Amino acid sequence: MNNIPEVKLGIVAVSRDCFPITLSIARREAIMEVCKANGLPVVEIKTTIENEQDAMQALKELHDSEVNALVLFLGNFGPEGPETMLAEKFEGPTMVVAAAEEDIPVLSANRGDAYCGMLNASYNLQLRGVKAYIPSYPVGDAQYIYEKMVEFVPIARAILGVRDLKIFTFGPRPYDFLACNAPIAPLFTLGVNVQENSELDLLKSYNEHKNDPRIPDVIRDMENELGEGNKMPGILPKLAQYELTLLDWIDANKGAAKYVAFANKCWPAFQTEFGFVPCYVNSRLTARGIPVSCEVDIYGALSEYIGTCVTGEPVTLLDINNSVPKDMYQASIAGKTPYTPQDVFMGFHCGNTPMCRLVKGTMKYQLIMHRGLEPDKEPDITRGTLEGDIAPGPITFFRLQGNKDSVLKSYVAEGEVLPVATQSFGGIGVFAIPEMGRFYRHVLIQDGYPHHGAVAFGHAGQALFEVMKWLGATTVSFNQPKGVYYPGENPYAK
Repeated sequence: MNNIPEVKLGIVAVSRDCFPITLSIARREAIMEVCKANGLPVVEIKTTIENEQDAMQALKELHDSEVNALVLFLGNFGPEGPETMLAEKFEGPTMVVAAAEEDIPVLSANRGDAYCGMLNASYNLQLRGVKAYIPSYPVGDAQYIYEKMVEFVPIARAILGVRDLKIFTFGPRPYDFLACNAPIAPLFTLGVNVQENSELDLLKSYNEHKNDPRIPDVIRDMENELGEGNKMPGILPKLAQYELTLLDWIDANKGAAKYVAFANKCWPAFQTEFGFVPCYVNSRLTARGIPVSCEVDIYGALSEYIGTCVTGEPVTLLDINNSVPKDMYQASIAGKTPYTPQDVFMGFHCGNTPMCRLVKGTMKYQLIMHRGLEPDKEPDITRGTLEGDIAPGPITFFRLQGNKDSVLKSYVAEGEVLPVATQSFGGIGVFAIPEMGRFYRHVLIQDGYPHHGAVAFGHAGQALFEVMKWLGATTVSFNQPKGVYYPGENPYAK
């Protein structure tokens, strides 16, 4: 994927001048040995910070080495002012960690007291108003610090990506899906740029790509991807033309941004004016790390992009759509899984989920649109969906949202897609999240979230939770375990 940042880690050790600097250096070198042994590339900054001059020299070395994510390592107690000054002046995300004492002999004369220094460092970061990532437990030996650095990489990648992201939108948000209409002011505070465009801009650009000489090559690529699922080959020329339109729009409008995403209106006038459903193209760009959300869902596109940065893999955006019928639950879920009927639901969208996330993807038409736009005739303008059951496995359902008061909030919930045949249409799967029924009522409904949720494939809750906090979400809700109540939840409810 070339639409997400490449994280370049750098490590800087610090030492309070009343402690031996050699202790901090030796502990930094031990971390580097573990990183090298495990293939984690890290720039080792040789300047160890004891004073402000050292901090400025380390900052210069970080800049000269093009480091964009900093590991600030308290090899001993550390100088609170200079070390936090470095975090303040460093332009990328910073993680702060501290050294554990190695053994009993160290305690006799070479104790580092970084456990204590971590408290003062965190206080000084707050005094300076500096954000830093501090792991759930930030003190350990070289192996442990290496593991925390590995955890930091996807968090840093998402933070860097959001800072340089531009989201293109086409068309106003649909009246029938007003929930996707959210204030965009909080996005600018994150560094996200939003370029809103008319559907006419898109149509004009699409028409200018008619007979583009690159269309046959894109068609062949689509044919290779679809394979036996290429059930409607006649629509591929229009889809190829549209794909080139979006890619060229990026090149012409990216501007100062490094990364991009789309939030596009996709119905109902789209079908009558463009002559197809854009879902398959949306899936193809999303698979490349360029999310394309439906229904002009700007925060949906942002959430997808965050998930792409965290996992480094394709994600999707789905409606939290419908309940699982009782007969399906009894036949395929009851007694085979620990999930209750309220723990399961079906996630669906028309056909925007990438091919690599489906059991078997097939080109089809949008059934609901067909009923309304071209009833009693063979599908034509409603062709273009990529449909199939979503592949079973672990997932994380999540969303960052600006609410009606322009306040950022979020949720993160881990679960799985069950190996259950959906027997339905669209890109769809049977999802299971522990205590989903209560989460649905007391987070999704109570806090006013829209119907769209981003889906990361795999359990990425730890990193996503930290990213949401870093980005300033006032709440990061999750599915509370049984017996732990949500605010306002009635403990006597039946």
